[in-house]
Amino acid sequence: MYSRKRIALALALAMLGGCSSQSSNSASSSSSASPEAGGVAAAGGKVIGVSIQDREAQFYQAMESGMREEAKKYGYTLHVVDANRDNTKQQSQVEDFIAQRVDAIVLTPYDSTAIGSAIVEANNAKIPVFTADIASTSKQGSVIAHIASNNVQGGMEAGKLMCAAVKGAADPTVAIIDEPEVTSVQDRVKGFKAELAKACPHVKVVADISAGGQRTKASSVADDLLQRNPKLSGIFGINDDSALGAMKSVQAAGKAGKVAIVGYDATSEARAAIKAGTMYGDAIQHPDQIGKLTVDAIHDYFNAKQPQRVIAVPVGTFTKADAQ
Repeated sequence: MYSRKRIALALALAMLGGCSSQSSNSASSSSSASPEAGGVAAAGGKVIGVSIQDREAQFYQAMESGMREEAKKYGYTLHVVDANRDNTKQQSQVEDFIAQRVDAIVLTPYDSTAIGSAIVEANNAKIPVFTADIASTSKQGSVIAHIASNNVQGGMEAGKLMCAAVKGAADPTVAIIDEPEVTSVQDRVKGFKAELAKACPHVKVVADISAGGQRTKASSVADDLLQRNPKLSGIFGINDDSALGAMKSVQAAGKAGKVAIVGYDATSEARAAIKAGTMYGDAIQHPDQIGKLTVDAIHDYFNAKQPQRVIAVPVGTFTKADAQ
């Protein structure tokens, strides 16, 4: 009888040890799960879901890098996805973040108005929403903070560059290759036009045409601009893809050095063009700082400190003198 009790006790302990081992393995698997796959934070840290409108763009790659570096400092996990310039896809990504119960959501909206309904869903799920680079203009939904370049000031910097670039031209005329659906671009164009009116009012804006921020389309738009305005003095591209697309058309038309190109962002490719003299200059943003400050604002919110509603990052300029 005593022997049977000892055997039963041994069996029970063995079973308990097996359960404990299985439980330990399960917990270990959960804590080390890939955040990109399932949005699970390691070691109990917070998860931030990030939907970027175009992850292929150099600007957003730099912004993501800044976010990741700062998130690492705080022990946060980023779950970053690419909306591929598709509002429906971005709306679905927000729904996925809600289902994953992330702790905060960051958006660079592809459609600043339509994104409002997705923000409302996150609000209803009690998940704070932040916007970076591009703001929501929807009357729906509440955003904790918007972090972006001071794009009005940046547009003014681009305007100063254009004034200098066309200074010696007789009756100078310039064109804008635009993307008016985007709030940040609206501010850039506003600042650009304001600076021209202030610093070189004799310069006339003869065209303002959208190319959707895309290089191939910008080149097509520039082809048409050059045909319609054979004496065009300059082109302002609202981002570097727009400026580089215009540059290609100017070169193809044999007008390099005759039509000044001013861009916005100062990507590595644009800097090389500026150094080579095929572009005049760029307004230079600091996307890594936008990413860093976005995570800082989220960290403040997590720690019951209300961040500023709008956090503006100054914009500078990049010319051939800076490329030496």
